[in-house]
Formats: sequence, structure tokens, C-alpha cells
Amino acid sequence: MSHLDTHDVLVIGAGASGLAAATALHAAGRDTVVLEARDRIGGRLHSAATAHPERGLDLGATWFWDGEERVRSLAARSDVETFDQHLAGDTLLQETTGVRRLAGNLIDAPSRRFAAGAQSITAALAAELPTGTLRLNTPVTALHPDRQTGGLTVLTPAGTLHAEHVVLALPPALALERIDFGDALPADLVRLAQSTPVWMGAVAKVVAHYPTAFWREEGLAGAAFSRTGPLQEIHDMSGPGGKPAALFGFAHARTVRPGFEQAVTTQLTRLFGPAAATPTAVHVQDWSGERWTSPSTVQHLADYSLFGHRLYQRPVLDGRLHWASTETATDHAGHIEGALAAGERAARAVLAAAADVADGLRAASR
Repeated sequence: MSHLDTHDVLVIGAGASGLAAATALHAAGRDTVVLEARDRIGGRLHSAATAHPERGLDLGATWFWDGEERVRSLAARSDVETFDQHLAGDTLLQETTGVRRLAGNLIDAPSRRFAAGAQSITAALAAELPTGTLRLNTPVTALHPDRQTGGLTVLTPAGTLHAEHVVLALPPALALERIDFGDALPADLVRLAQSTPVWMGAVAKVVAHYPTAFWREEGLAGAAFSRTGPLQEIHDMSGPGGKPAALFGFAHARTVRPGFEQAVTTQLTRLFGPAAATPTAVHVQDWSGERWTSPSTVQHLADYSLFGHRLYQRPVLDGRLHWASTETATDHAGHIEGALAAGERAARAVLAAAADVADGLRAASR
């Protein structure tokens, strides 16, 4: 890259928030480039492929709910197939003394899922962008104001880029750990970002794939909660019509160590019987170990009241640096809906700033 690698907007992060911002900016005619550290898009929307065509198993975000209109409308206009979360059946409770069966599904609420996996939502957003907009395997190492142009300079291992505006579409604590801002950011914002939890950052998500959803034949919902672990809560993750068949659960990331996968299989067998002992595959996604999701401090970040903080709603560095990630959303923080909302908010702020500049230039020319 050369010094001429200049754009209107750089978006850092190709998850749901970053791609929502990029598509809105592109639709408004802004020259936008998305820089993504990973070799894939999606961020915490990450789906494992299965032998069933167009069917995936979510290793990250899974559901959306009534009232989350951004997700619903995006899926509808992009022809992303969605379906209702399976609810029918009884719940299991695992205690030290054994397993109890409780009438009805006491864990799951009505919600919807994506037949091909949640990553299909980010794929739909990426499809709206021109070729060359996405740059994968491009982590940002530093960001600072450009005193000559008044814009921002962004450093990556591949070279230096310049932009009028930058959208930070990654967890704030991760941004502060991975990107060198020098002393450019206000101290109160630095403290806030370093203290804000990362949604799912301290958990491991485990998906056990089976040939059939055998638990449904026993009148079970696939829902369970445990006081002994390693999985604390369990849900049915089967696709439409029960295919592919799967159960998934959450565990504290600190419990993931050698033997963890076998401990999970043993737990599922105790809960759901011998058929659970031989999964086709077990996927363990430890989000705390994802260097492009979680900072080293992730296990110590616990104040979720910081989500959507007022400081995240205000652009900094002369109004050129904008926050966007589900943690910065004022509504539905932690959800896909929150990520889309944060990305759209950042895009609106960029466009409003550009409009103010244009108005100022017109006024000066009179």
C-alpha cells in the first residue's frame, strides 16, 4: 500500500456491526473499506458447516426475538431462511443427587433462528458491498490523528491507510488492548472502554451434533440446566424439522481444559441417556481464547451496566472516530439487533458530519 491508500471511511471489524455500518455508508455513496483481522467475516456470528446443505450450527450468536426489527427485516430482504426455536417438551434439572424431569420448557422463550446459521446474516450484508471493500487478515495496530490532513491514519501490517472517519466495530476493551491510540483518546473514555465487558467473551459454547434429535422422541425439549456442570444450561440447536440434530450449552471459559469435551459428553449422557454418548461431532468454541474477540482481561470485566454508555454515543478525535459494536448499543446490547443498531448509528454520525462539512463549505462560498 502507498500513501495514496485514502478513503472516506475505514471500518475496523467485519462482524454484524461493522458490516451494517459499511453497507449503510456504501449505499450513501461513501468510499468505505472494511479491515478485518480474521480470515473470515462474521465476528461472533460464526457457524459450523454440516453435511446438510444450507444448514449450519451456531458457535456464537444464535437467536433473535420479537421486536428486533432490524434482524427480521434484514433476513426478509436478503432471503435468509429463519425458523422458530424448538420449544415443545420437558426440562431436565441436573443436581448433585441426580437428574429431575420438570414439566414443560422452563428455559427457552419464543424466538427465531437462522436455518443456515447466524453467519448467513453477515454474509448477506457483505454481499451488498463492492468487490475490494473487505480486506481480511488485516489487523489494525495503531490509529492516530493526521495533523496534515485533519483526518485519521490507520496502521496495519500491510501498510498505512488514511480516512476522514473511522468506525471501531469491535468490543471496546479489545480495541484498547490491540490498537495503539497513543494519548489521543480522552482519559475517561479509555477507562470506560477498558472496563466494558465483552458479550460472550468469558464463555465457551459447546455444540454436540447427533444423527437424530432423539430427545424429542422422549418428550424432552432439549432444555436443561445444571448445578454441577460443566454446561450450566443446555438448549436444542437442531435445524428446521430437527435436521441437523444438535444440543448446545454454555460453560465458563475457565473450565475448558484437557478432558473438557469428554466431561461434556458424560454430562449429556447423564441427562439425556445412552444415545447422547456418541455424538457425530462436538464443537467447543472458547470465546475467551479468541484473540480478535476477547482481551486478556476478559475474565475480570463484569460491569454490564457500561453497555450503551453515553460516551460511546459521541464521536471523538474531532468527531472522526465512531464506536460501533453490540456493547455500545443503547438498546438490545449483546444481541445481533444491538450490533446492527450500533453500526447504523455510527453510519448516521459519519453522514451527518459529512453533511455539516458540506453545509459549511456552501456557506463560506456565498
